[in-house]
Amino acid sequence: MNNRKGFNYFKAFIDLAECSLRASEMLSDVLHNFRLDVLGEKVKEMHEIEHNADIQRHEIMNRLVKEFLPPIEREDIISLADNIDDVVDSIEDVLIGADMYNVKAIRPEIIKFAEIINDCCKSMSAALAEFGHFKKSQTLHSAIVEVNRLEEVADELYINGVRELYRNTKDPIELMIWTEIYLLLEKCCDNCEIVANDIENIVLKNS
Repeated sequence: MNNRKGFNYFKAFIDLAECSLRASEMLSDVLHNFRLDVLGEKVKEMHEIEHNADIQRHEIMNRLVKEFLPPIEREDIISLADNIDDVVDSIEDVLIGADMYNVKAIRPEIIKFAEIINDCCKSMSAALAEFGHFKKSQTLHSAIVEVNRLEEVADELYINGVRELYRNTKDPIELMIWTEIYLLLEKCCDNCEIVANDIENIVLKNS
């Protein structure tokens, strides 16, 4: 399936997913070692990762415009590139939200959420690493299933976390802030699952 004579879209997807891994690792590190005095700087560093993802996505689109016969359908390439980029955007949004809402300390369950996001990105990247030779791959399906499983874990964290939040927090501002942060965290895993579903659908179409 690799387009050996031209641009390698499958390698480009892997490289784009690498941005999501860098972003998720950074998010986990920032939340594990949260310091308000350096949060603004971390947001800038995260934006550099997001900007690099945008550049890589644009490169895929620019190549596609000139491509005579891409290895898979054009709309599938566009959808997959956009959805991988959305993962990076959503991870950046978590840090932006923490900075924008002036979060001063991280709730313990939020750290667990960040770890699940990182695991989701790892499994998504593993799926993309196998995507280019999906007809022979022995591990692609299990990587996709793992992304789906982790998204379900994230859903449970979200439901339980918000439930506890509204049971034990009286300050309306705190409720507003952490409700939004939880939504941003859940969206990261949702976006990873969208990528996994994209891969699965493309495989089915080309099998």
